[in-house]
Amino acid sequence: MIKAVLWDLDGVLVDTGLLHFEAWRELFAGEGKEISEEEFRRTFGLRNDAILRDILGDLPPQKVAELSRRKEGMFRAKIAGRITPIPGVITLLRRLRKAGKRMAVVSSAPRQNIETMLRGLEIEDAFDVIIAEEDASRGKPDPQGYLLAAQRLGVKSSECVVVEDAPGGVEAAKLAGMLCLGLAAERAPETLSKADLVVRSLEEEAVPRFLGV
Repeated sequence: MIKAVLWDLDGVLVDTGLLHFEAWRELFAGEGKEISEEEFRRTFGLRNDAILRDILGDLPPQKVAELSRRKEGMFRAKIAGRITPIPGVITLLRRLRKAGKRMAVVSSAPRQNIETMLRGLEIEDAFDVIIAEEDASRGKPDPQGYLLAAQRLGVKSSECVVVEDAPGGVEAAKLAGMLCLGLAAERAPETLSKADLVVRSLEEEAVPRFLGV
C-alpha cells in the first residue's frame, strides 16, 4: 500500500527551468563563460557543486560555495510573481491529502529556495517533510535524500512513490527501493525508462491510479 508520495521540486512541482537558466547564464557571464541551453538541460537537477565543476572545471571549495550562493540569490530575485505550478499538481496534492497520504519534497535546492517557492504557490501546508541541500550531503542519483525523507515520514521505502523528471532522480528513487513516476514533460520519455510509469503530464488519468487516489 502506498502511504507516502515524495516529490522532486523543479520541473515536478514548480515550473522553474527558464528562471534557473537565466540565473546560471548571468552567473557564468560574470565568470567569462557562456552556458548553452543544451549544457543547462544536461545538468539541470544536479547539485550546484556538480554543475559548477562541470561547466567551469575544478574549483576550490570556497569558490564553489561563493558561486553557489550568488547563483541562488540571483534565482530568488527572479522568482517573485514568475513561478507557476506544473499542470495538474494542485489537484493531485489535494487528492493525496484527502486520501491521507504523507508527502515530502526532496530536492538539491537550498531550503530557502524551497520554502520561498512553496509559499509563493501557497502549497507549503501540503508537505510533512522537506529534504533540502542542507539535509543530504550526497545528491541524486544517490538515494540518500529519498531514504531520509522516508525515515522522517515514518514509512518504509516500499510504501513510497517518488515523482521525478530527471534520469538521476529516477535512479535515486529506484536505488532507494521505491516506486517511481517519471514526468517526461520536457524530455524524451525513454530517458526515464527506469521509472515504473512514465507520463507526459500529471493530468493523465493513469497518474492518480498509480498514486493510489
